[in-house]
Amino acid sequence: MKADPMQFVIIGLTITSSWGNGHATTFRGLVRELEARGHHVLFLERDVEWYASNRDMPKPPYGRTELYRTTAELMERFAGDVRNADFVMVGSYVQEGAAIGKWVTTVAGGVTAFYDIDTPVTLANLERGKVDYLSEDLIPRYNLYLSFTGGPTLDFLERHYGSPMARPLYCSVDSRLYYPETRDEKWDLGYMGTYSDDRQPALERLLVEPARKWPQGRFAVAGPQYPRDYQWPQNVKRFVHLSPEKHRRFYNSQKFTLNITRAAMVKAGYSPSVRLFEAAACGTPIVSDAWPGLETIFVPGKEILISHSTEETLQFLQEIPDSEHRLIGERARKRVLAEHTAAHRALELESYARELVSKPAAVA
Repeated sequence: MKADPMQFVIIGLTITSSWGNGHATTFRGLVRELEARGHHVLFLERDVEWYASNRDMPKPPYGRTELYRTTAELMERFAGDVRNADFVMVGSYVQEGAAIGKWVTTVAGGVTAFYDIDTPVTLANLERGKVDYLSEDLIPRYNLYLSFTGGPTLDFLERHYGSPMARPLYCSVDSRLYYPETRDEKWDLGYMGTYSDDRQPALERLLVEPARKWPQGRFAVAGPQYPRDYQWPQNVKRFVHLSPEKHRRFYNSQKFTLNITRAAMVKAGYSPSVRLFEAAACGTPIVSDAWPGLETIFVPGKEILISHSTEETLQFLQEIPDSEHRLIGERARKRVLAEHTAAHRALELESYARELVSKPAAVA
């Protein structure tokens, strides 16, 4: 049952372009489902060249999306919207986000929140003074710190940084876009992810080396920014970029898919990636690296497979019967549909907002 509608303002990295970021997918699902619940959402995005030239959804069909060129323009054009909203949320990696956050927490008449889609990276950079979208003194000003990372990190945000309320708001999946399809299994193991130095050792251990040791195996890696001179085994198919509309086909063309987690996320734990949920929603069985809290998302050995080595990966690929690997995928899909869709996240966000909406906004 839908309650009274609320006015949401979200200032996020991007909703119009999924190029090289996971923010757009998250915001699209969240905005759509908030609107479906009867709320009104204004999404504010900085108009920058690298997204302008790669917009796969220039005009989202849900909510109201507005672009701004500068922080000064944002503050001038949308002060009324921020002042009158029930809930104003600023996302991580927004350019000049710290200045915008201070403005929001001063001007807003309702609840204010910071949504960290990159929590472990944010906190590591905050310690080094290398983040421009958040500052230590800003965290207590926000009524709510929403985090892609759960577990002990939430307690740390409250205890160490003085957040009045830190809560998880994990990524999610759009079950209308990700679902099983009957396709030929082109690859025994595939992986989708942008290159990063800290993920590369795990990729080499869990996919590249298995490919070298099993020449008959079929492998695929999709994602940009890998070194041009990197020597991929001949049985690894490379895709520099796959647009979101091709993700489902990619997952459904794999016997198994690989999940690899950024080093900061592994250290913090409790940081499921959107790719994890997308693959599971397709019913594709997942082989993942290990990290604390993974067992709170999927049951290891039953809903997901954990690999620590090249040999373990090869054992999964070569020895698990087809009937069992399909069951693993089906169980993971069932879990995701019950707990990790965009509709679940919108409901969680609404519940946090209603919990706080009667309280005054943070003050300078």
